[in-house]
Amino acid sequence: MTGTEWKASQYRAAATLSAALTACLLSTVAHAAPEEVQVYMDEINPARTPGLDLHLNDVITGRAGADYPGGETALHDFRITPEFSLGLGNGFEAGLYLPLATLSEGIMRAQGAKARIKWIAPHAPDSPFYWGANFEIGRVAYRLDQNPWNAEIKGIAGWRRGKWNVALNGNFDFVVSGPVPSPATFELASKINYLVAPDVAFGVESYNGLGDLKYPALVQRNEQSSYLTIDTRIGKWDINAGIGRGYGTNPDRLIVKFVLGVPLPR
Repeated sequence: MTGTEWKASQYRAAATLSAALTACLLSTVAHAAPEEVQVYMDEINPARTPGLDLHLNDVITGRAGADYPGGETALHDFRITPEFSLGLGNGFEAGLYLPLATLSEGIMRAQGAKARIKWIAPHAPDSPFYWGANFEIGRVAYRLDQNPWNAEIKGIAGWRRGKWNVALNGNFDFVVSGPVPSPATFELASKINYLVAPDVAFGVESYNGLGDLKYPALVQRNEQSSYLTIDTRIGKWDINAGIGRGYGTNPDRLIVKFVLGVPLPR
């Protein structure tokens, strides 16, 4: 097989897997994972440049029933979240998740909105290391959370070398306002990618809750999930797709997720 034929086969494999994941996602009726299942890396829009990512996820098998009275039923819940972004320059980017939407039993509901500000520290183009931070705050409907106002501080670190890309996020989540006081919690999210073709990378993403910051618990006592992923491009669309499994106290057993980079006119 020539180099050109091998690359073409990789693109066909990426397209086939993405299409299969899409069919699986759209034909499945189950309950949703969080609105954003993503490890932050050093991607950032240039100054005054807009962006749009579409977050889609669904749980193929998991626990039925709501977590609290008045909460959204676990089954028949498909999460759709557009994320609008704008580069501000000097390493800063603003983002808006609007709306946080769910499709349940044929009914589309807008469930809230979140805003974020992301910063990646300036670094030399040939430097393998990068780091930064992200702050996010939002208000959601009671069906999604008993506390309407919540926030997150995210630390971002990563390393790129050759065909390898490794990223690590430390996520501190806390309640801003609501009737159910809760301690701040910590999650460690990681991503390892290996480039098999110019626009095709296979990898693993892992999301590991460590619980209350005051009393961190063992991994098996908190929600965990891991995904096999593909990052690719089809036409002008960027695609991150993954199939994951929950473990520990996570009741979601088989999860499908997409992050679609939607091309916008410049």
